[in-house]
Amino acid sequence: MDAIQQYFSQLLTDRGIQLSQRQLDQFDMYYRTLIEWNEKMNLTAITEREQVYMKHFYDSLLSFYFPIGDVIKLADIGSGAGFPSIPLKIAFPHLQVTIVDSLNKRITFLRELVSQLELDQVNCVHGRAEDIARQSAFRDQFDLVTARAVARLGVLNEFCLPFARKEGTFMAMKGSEIEEELSEAKFSLSELKGKLVSVDKMELPIEQSIRHFVRIHKVGNTPGKYPRKAGTPLKSPLVKP
Repeated sequence: MDAIQQYFSQLLTDRGIQLSQRQLDQFDMYYRTLIEWNEKMNLTAITEREQVYMKHFYDSLLSFYFPIGDVIKLADIGSGAGFPSIPLKIAFPHLQVTIVDSLNKRITFLRELVSQLELDQVNCVHGRAEDIARQSAFRDQFDLVTARAVARLGVLNEFCLPFARKEGTFMAMKGSEIEEELSEAKFSLSELKGKLVSVDKMELPIEQSIRHFVRIHKVGNTPGKYPRKAGTPLKSPLVKP
C-alpha cells in the first residue's frame, strides 16, 4: 500500500468504511485502467493519481450521507467513466448495479472495467435515459438512483426519478453552487413525484472544494407522460406554466 492508498484508506476508515486489500487493489486497477483508456478516448480531465483518488473515488462514496447498506438495486444515470457507481460497488459488493450511458464507447470501457475488476451483478446499458426509463425492467425499479455532474437538477429529475421505485431515493451529486438549481427544480420535483429531503455539504480533502449531495424521496410511481421524448428535457426543462 503506497502513501496515496494509505491516506485514502484512512479517510474512509474515519468515515466508517473499512476496505480490504482486495478492494484497495481494485481501486488501483480502476485507476490504471482509467488512465490507459483515457489515452484513447476522453473519459476524464483529471489524471494525476492523488486527484483521481480524491476527486473521483472518494467523492463517489455518497454513503457518507446515505445508508448504502440498506440499498440492493442501484441505478447510475450518465455514469461516464463509472462515477459514482463503480467506487460504490467496490466498497459495497452487495450492490446490484445498473449503469446507463448514452455513449456506446463509454459503455464499452465500463464493461471492460467491470471484467478487469471481476465485479458481479453490474449491468452496463447503452441508451438515452429517457428511452431506457420507458422499459418495464428499469422503470420504477431501483432503491437508489445516482447522477454525478450530468445536468442541472431540474433536468436530472426527469432523467433519474423515473428509475427510482416508489419510496426509493434519488441522490444528485452537485458542485458548490446549488441554491438556484434547487429553486428552479421545484416544479419538476412535484411533477415527477419527488420530495426534497436534505442537502448535505462535503468538503473534499486536500483542495477543500465543496460538494453537495441532494437527497430526493420518490413518493409515487412515475406519471405515464414522463420522461418525455429523448432530448426534450434538456431543450425544454420542466418549469411551472
